[in-house]
This record gives sequence, structure tokens and C-alpha cells, in this order.
Amino acid sequence: MAEQTLPATGREWHLAARPSGWPVPEDFALVEAPVQAPEAGQIVVRNEYLSVDPYMRGRMNDVKSYAPPFQLGAVMDGGAVGRVVASAAEGFAVGDPVLHGLGWREYATLDASQAVKVDAALPLQSFLGVLGMTGLTAYAGLLEVGSFKPGEAVFVSGAAGAVGSMVGQFAKLRGASLVVGSAGSPEKVRRLTEELGFDAAFDYKAGPVAEQLAKAAPEGIDVYFDNVGGEHLEAAIGALHVHGRAVLCGAIAQYNSTEPPVGPRNLALAIGKRLRLQGMLVRDHYALQPQFVEEVGGWLRDGRLVADETVVDGFEHAVDAFLGMLRGSNTGKMLVRVTG
Repeated sequence: MAEQTLPATGREWHLAARPSGWPVPEDFALVEAPVQAPEAGQIVVRNEYLSVDPYMRGRMNDVKSYAPPFQLGAVMDGGAVGRVVASAAEGFAVGDPVLHGLGWREYATLDASQAVKVDAALPLQSFLGVLGMTGLTAYAGLLEVGSFKPGEAVFVSGAAGAVGSMVGQFAKLRGASLVVGSAGSPEKVRRLTEELGFDAAFDYKAGPVAEQLAKAAPEGIDVYFDNVGGEHLEAAIGALHVHGRAVLCGAIAQYNSTEPPVGPRNLALAIGKRLRLQGMLVRDHYALQPQFVEEVGGWLRDGRLVADETVVDGFEHAVDAFLGMLRGSNTGKMLVRVTG
């Protein structure tokens, strides 16, 4: 077994209470836990970047869903990248950069089969964002679920977020006739049009979404990529052409709501328009991974793709980053850089 000297303990974040509505810092606990030496077939990774994502909010509720709920008093998990610091597994050496699913902790001991070595020539954090689950979600959602074709008009909600900012850029690079995005501040709107190549964008807080979308896309849209739900989905149903498609990826507008969700009230339009509204989970689309990494990695290396990141420094600030992401304080992918 090759290894560096492992520390006796490392810090990890536990779920201390199930949030009611918006999570608060008291719902989480920072805990010291033993660092386990690897058994046969295992590795120990010192995490360098952690991902915080909207889906994690749903796992804080004790309800049956597509992913099991986080357990009270236990460490949470999520995407992470780091370097191997101890290995009892063939094919993994100390120093190898890897992607795995045991985030929310400084050190992770796991079966090597649950880790993937990544290209050391690319930025490590990109495998949590543009070249990771985030990017694949955008790619598979637009192309496979949304059946996007060159020349079509696309509307993306939450367009300044991690997934949304990728969807808009992928659509432009694949030949969209029009790409419209919504975001939550004038600064984010400017970034979409001036730096990410969106044709039009609007601040959804500045007026009714349907009215603003009608101005931005007066001839309607073919594909809607939904990260928000509610009023946005209702507006998109109104704007979609016959045989339009809505990719239902997220509904962050209602994740922390204690009231019944509002709308869409115009769902009956889907009948006459023959719309397709399809939910998606990225895990159904891993077969696209090789094609995705080749095409998107090429765009990234050529400088044709902007991979926005908001990085919060310090493991102790992971909850701050998560809560900030839920409130939209990030531009692009929200990451935590584990320092110290």
C-alpha cells in the first residue's frame, strides 16, 4: 500500500435537522471524524473542490425521491474532486486526480470502483462543472431530451446558473437561431448577452416573465430548458411552437416553498400544441459521456466556451456556499475550494 501520512481526523458536514422552508446554518453541523485507512481495493482522497447543487436541497427532506434522503446526524455526500493520498487499489497511485461522490468532507475513503481518474491537463474543478454532471446535464438535456436541431429557438431559465449557462452556449455552438435566457439581476443579464453569447436576456424580477419572453422571442420558441418551474414554465408553454419541447430539469422556485406550487395554469395548451414536456435525470444519459467530453472538451480548449465558476474558499464555508447557491448568489457553477 502506497500512502502519505494520513491525519487521524478530518472535518465533515452533517445534516443536524431537516429544514422547513429555507435551510438555515443551524440545520448543519461541522464534525471531526476519523480518517479511515484504505482496505484492499480502496483509496483515500483529499478533496480539493466540492460541488454544491440544487438537488441536495431535496435530499434534506425525509421523502421518497430519485435519490435517498440524507440521514440526520450523518455526513452528507455530493460531487467532489481531489487527489489520492493513500491507495490499496491497482491502477490508482498517490497524487492521481480523481472525481467521486463523497463530498461534504475533507478526506474520503472509498472503493476505487467509485472513483474516476480525470485528465490532469485540464483544471481539476472543471470535472465538477463544465466537464462533469453539470455539463452533461446541459448537453443531454438540450440534445437528447430536448431534441434540439440547428436553426431552432431556445429559452433557458436560470440561465446564469451552472447548467443554464452551459445550455445557452451549447445551443449557440450547435447553431440555434435564437437563444434567450432569464436571470435574477441586471448584472447577470449583461453577462449572458455580453460574455456568454446569448441573443437576448431579461431579469425575471423586473416584470412578468411571459411579457418579457414575448419581447425577447416575439416569434416564439422551439425548446425550453426549465431550471425554475412555476411562472417560467407557464410562460414557456405559452411561447412554445407546435411540437415544441420543454426539458424539465429543475424547479428551484419551489424547492424551499412551504406553500403549494403555483402553475402552470395553462397546461391545457400542451394538448393543441402537441407539446412534449419531459423530465430528466442526468444518470439516464451516461452513454453520452464520451461524445460529450470530446465535443465540449474541444470547445473548452479552443476558448469557444466560457465556464463560469463562483468559488467559495474554505471547507468551513461549505454551508454558506450552499445557501448562497439556493438564493442565486452564484454566477455559473458554485464550488467550494477546500483549503488549509
